[in-house]
Amino acid sequence: MHKMKLIPNLVLSFLAHFHWTLHVSSEDTPTVGSRNIPRLLSKDVIRGTFDYPVYQNHTVLFHHEDSGEIYVGGTNFVLKLDLDRYQIAQKIHLEVTREEPCQQDPCENVITVIQRFGDDLFVCGTNGLRPHCWKFVNSSANVTEHQDGTGISPFTYTQNSLSLTVEGDLYAVAPLDKDGSYLQFRRKSGRRANVWMYDGWLSEPTFVSASWVKRKDDPANEKIYIFFREKNSDHNPEADPWISRVARVCKTDEGGSKRFFQNTWTSFLKARLVCGFPEESLYFNRLQDVYVQHAEDWRDTRVYALFTSNWNATAVCIYSMENIEGIFDNSTFKGYDKAVPEPRPGTCVRNSRALPLATVGVVRDHPEMSDWVHSVHYTSPFYVSNNNYTKIIVDRVKAADQNMYNVLLLATDSRKIHKILESGSEPFIISQTQISSNSSIQSMKLDSKKKKLVVNFAEKVYVVDLLSCDEYNKSCADCVLARDPYCSWTPSGCTPTVPEGIQNVFDGKTSVCSASTSDQNQVNRTRRNAASSEDEASLTHLAVPKGVPFYLSCPIDSYHAVYTWRHGGESSPCLQMQSNCLLLLPDERRRTVDRYECISEERDYVNVVKRYRVTEQGDQRPSGNRAPPTQ
Repeated sequence: MHKMKLIPNLVLSFLAHFHWTLHVSSEDTPTVGSRNIPRLLSKDVIRGTFDYPVYQNHTVLFHHEDSGEIYVGGTNFVLKLDLDRYQIAQKIHLEVTREEPCQQDPCENVITVIQRFGDDLFVCGTNGLRPHCWKFVNSSANVTEHQDGTGISPFTYTQNSLSLTVEGDLYAVAPLDKDGSYLQFRRKSGRRANVWMYDGWLSEPTFVSASWVKRKDDPANEKIYIFFREKNSDHNPEADPWISRVARVCKTDEGGSKRFFQNTWTSFLKARLVCGFPEESLYFNRLQDVYVQHAEDWRDTRVYALFTSNWNATAVCIYSMENIEGIFDNSTFKGYDKAVPEPRPGTCVRNSRALPLATVGVVRDHPEMSDWVHSVHYTSPFYVSNNNYTKIIVDRVKAADQNMYNVLLLATDSRKIHKILESGSEPFIISQTQISSNSSIQSMKLDSKKKKLVVNFAEKVYVVDLLSCDEYNKSCADCVLARDPYCSWTPSGCTPTVPEGIQNVFDGKTSVCSASTSDQNQVNRTRRNAASSEDEASLTHLAVPKGVPFYLSCPIDSYHAVYTWRHGGESSPCLQMQSNCLLLLPDERRRTVDRYECISEERDYVNVVKRYRVTEQGDQRPSGNRAPPTQ
């Protein structure tokens, strides 16, 4: 039995301002009982940090999956991070290198590109408004060669750019002028010829991502996919000013003949990327970020795209590469009503310089597909939220049942990371991690082998441990209800998933816990009669003064659960204050001895979270100005 606790007198000012405090304190805290919010507010998942010597206006992250290397580029430096020891393994200084003085102050070399060429590290930076690139042998600090970086790195870090290496070739987007104009997707250097875009193909584009999709059984048909948004040619006031796109070029494209389209893509095609509610003609048109999840069979490759709208909502739509290719291979060409020439425009060929003028002419004048690319869910996005998400990464996780599950890692503009399970057509929001920083998230990379998420801010790099299972460690039921494929219940508690672990990612029902004899008491709590059994929960004894209203407190373990207070056969709703459920007990309703239970209900699990036995102290009133108890 617990010792009797004395509750101090509650000051009237607390009662008067309670609702104001509740509103302010809970503004950034989910409300219990909804599946559209994170189930858990994670706390101890930051496993390491890397501090920058000074505040960084811009940083870029590069991760090489095969080597497990993580590089970060800032102003005048590149760091190699050791995610096992949480320390800096290497630092390369890259000051501005130019003959004439800078015309700007400060004269800085902001790193904007980090890529791999074989064993060498390829780095480019703004170099005081003179973009420049360096190649480091075997990733050491020894420079093997350097070159002009115009068209690879932007002139300033605020300008739009991206880069991609494919089999020794570098593909890049960067302005060719200091004012940021003349922006296009190019093959800039490498084994194959330099190729660029035709001026009329795009309208003020903002490039988001580029990806090479391998075809092990058909490398001659491999393509590079480009994701971007561009200005809408429809100037109707009701039309969104932006259109989101996916485009593709053939990896083997060497440009056209000397007399027509020389050094210009002959295979470029583009299509509209649609995310929204087609039946209502309601679309999220502003593409923000893209993650391409590659598969052994290229047809199974999936594109996870993050969109925003002009009504302050964010959506995630998922696309199949097979469907994207189907649009490019079968749709008619917008604005073209003649017979389609052979070979079909956009087809990958052995020698692009020998393509007929009719085929290249369609690519030049009508590169847009008439049909739109719809998501795999078609009628609606996979996930819609009022959170302003800015970054997306998707991890593929093998669960205890040996099935593979996708977990979306979404970053918000308020420095939160949401972990969302994709199981069927419905998203399940597992948890929310709030990262303490005064700046916004600049970039994010996943080391899937180590299951660590690297999150980059202006002042430091944080490493989030995706295998942090301690927060589900109260019971088998708590571990299973999380539906976190990274975690399963074992005799050692909730631990990183092992084949023999207890887990139910599919629907989170806790009946699977019956296999765990060490947690049988927790299994019994799933029965509703457990709520009235005094053997199933600890009993807290409180002695309170007469004539004073007070609050009972119950901790919130899951924001997906519904919490109620039970007393004398009656039920009262939970009054939420941050991470606690409160029950106000006016003095006139109290008896000599009262019993109260805080009950949580989630899926098939009913749990007595807190039990109180309340007695009165008569007219004795201890002094003190303390808030209600938060046991």
